[in-house]
Amino acid sequence: MMLDEQYKEIRAMVKKFSDTAVAPLAQKIDHEGQLPKEIMTQLAENGFLGSYVPEEYGGAGMDYLSYALIVEEISRNCASTGVFVSAHTSLGIWPILNFGTEAQKKKYLPKMASGEWIGCFCLSEPNAGSDAGSLSTFAEDKGDHWEINGVKNWITNGKEAGVCIVFAKTKKTPDYKGISVFIVETTTPGFSIIKEEDKLGIRGSSTCQLAFDKVKVPKDALLGEPEKGFRIAMATLDGGRIGIASQALGIAQGAFDYAIRYTKQRVQFGAPLSDLQGIQFMLADMSTKIGASRLLIYHASALKDAGLPYSKESAQAKLFASESAMWVTTKAIQLCGGNGYTKEYPVERFFRDAKITEIYEGTSEVQRMVIAASELKAIH
Repeated sequence: MMLDEQYKEIRAMVKKFSDTAVAPLAQKIDHEGQLPKEIMTQLAENGFLGSYVPEEYGGAGMDYLSYALIVEEISRNCASTGVFVSAHTSLGIWPILNFGTEAQKKKYLPKMASGEWIGCFCLSEPNAGSDAGSLSTFAEDKGDHWEINGVKNWITNGKEAGVCIVFAKTKKTPDYKGISVFIVETTTPGFSIIKEEDKLGIRGSSTCQLAFDKVKVPKDALLGEPEKGFRIAMATLDGGRIGIASQALGIAQGAFDYAIRYTKQRVQFGAPLSDLQGIQFMLADMSTKIGASRLLIYHASALKDAGLPYSKESAQAKLFASESAMWVTTKAIQLCGGNGYTKEYPVERFFRDAKITEIYEGTSEVQRMVIAASELKAIH
């Protein structure tokens, strides 16, 4: 898929930002385990936090492919910054943009696009991961308001969030049918952060366990129709998978770029490593996996922008890009030898960051289930 001039310009703009503003701080972000305020401010000022939010709601008015390019280019230097943008945009903003009332859009989207409020997506729980239908968080109808009680796990942007998209059962059922969705502001009494996870990778991205203890929200905090929350969750994750695939692609590209430079500069046996055919074969395979990932991601994005079905394609993109990122970053360390195993060189950080892309927004196994179900349904 060839990008036209519009997308080339967007890529060039984001690449410049990523190389000048993000890259110099990437190692520090990983070491200190948090994103600097200055990065968040710059992301907002450049329109990256409201990329596909319509201009009428304070956004940049771009499309989903543009968003994928933004996440890819930022993740090429720092996966923590990339997933901060991805989770806020595709998991925080998208449900409100697509299922919210006009009043909800006007209230939340401008502040989220400007970065004043950061969004997070509260679906997973201690006993409800891939099996999203088994969640136990409950929202009770109290007449003039809802009262939410429960605990949410693995919440990206949990520390920075001003707005949570919270999934809770409003009807006690053994499956997903009683799930509803609520927009919850984190200043609401009863909301708290229980803990922040100490992770292998994406260490600058906050991942939190959140508590909702008798959290009272108004009736108009309900997002979409009652007990239709599972459909909203699945629709949101379909698009979110494109964002994580783009993050994985950026990680792989960053590791590959560094490996290329290293093998051209590193001299062994009287010649650069890149002169060795065995090394060239490895680089060729890395390049091919990256190229295939990019095509899958852009194709899924184009389908979404065209309003066509894209669930299978987003799952394919996420599956292939994440597993390719893990493979490419492993080879990047191998190409850099002992140096690649040290924190002085960025490839070990790319390697640690890549692993999570095979897990969150649906594990690789879940993606295979989605793809297989789609194919089996298509053939009667």
